[in-house]
Amino acid sequence: MTTLLASNLPLPKIGRGKVRDIYAVGDDRVLLLTTDRISAFDVVMNETIPMKGAVLTQISAYWFNALEGVVHHHMISADTDEIIAAVPELQPHRDEILGRAMLCKRTTVFPIECVIRGYLSGSAWKEYAASGTLAGETLPAGLVESEKLDPAIFSPATKAESGHDENITIARMREVVGDDTAYTLESMTRAIYTLGETLAREQGIIIADTKFEFGRDKDGNIILIDEVMTPDSSRFWAVDAYQPGRPQPSFDKQPLRDYLDTERKAGRWNGEAPPPPLPQSVVDATSQRYLEAFRRVTGRELKI
Repeated sequence: MTTLLASNLPLPKIGRGKVRDIYAVGDDRVLLLTTDRISAFDVVMNETIPMKGAVLTQISAYWFNALEGVVHHHMISADTDEIIAAVPELQPHRDEILGRAMLCKRTTVFPIECVIRGYLSGSAWKEYAASGTLAGETLPAGLVESEKLDPAIFSPATKAESGHDENITIARMREVVGDDTAYTLESMTRAIYTLGETLAREQGIIIADTKFEFGRDKDGNIILIDEVMTPDSSRFWAVDAYQPGRPQPSFDKQPLRDYLDTERKAGRWNGEAPPPPLPQSVVDATSQRYLEAFRRVTGRELKI
């Protein structure tokens, strides 16, 4: 399978993120194409990570299927042949979209990242360790790094076009989207995470935290969109290696982060674009992490 840094499909391009290219398909559908681009510390690397785009697309498809009957979502199909049947002009680009494309309902996206934290880690742990709070709201005293939070904490954030998203209070979220919508988004977030955390744990994976996006479809319904419980949007830990009181090894781009940390500490990179070139060993190790995450979550090998 060839790797893909950027796409050029015969459809109107309506967006380009760090990882995804978004195309319009008529007035009411979009094609999400997940490239093999990878970013770390808010900088997009020059190299691609083999299979990454397919892993992210197919893990999301796995979860969208698992969530049928729990919440409504935007996925129409992540099957390449079904997508080409629906959008015939993509036939000459089959190799380019293979495994990495998802045909979806078009929505008006809420400007909120719906973050839910089942364990105290990452930026949440840093804030708690410094001030005993999360997004300015006080948490119980005496918690340790990676401790399970029961119940899980809903912690919304603003969606940043570049740089880091910013944690906000639920009160601020209500100001942005309204009380009723804020309640619905939190309720849907908790329902999705509860199911996902339970199913993943049966496969030996802890979903420590994750984030969701939602949009309103043409009929006015609030539905789940974008990616769902992938290594890019979640923190995956192994159940059999979990030990609170310290950081946990995770199934994501940690080999890349470790390499960039080394380059920064050695003074060979200033932490900004352009990034340093990546050794093949780092590319390979990162690709294997993504494939292992797919195996762990779904219980099967990724076959495209």
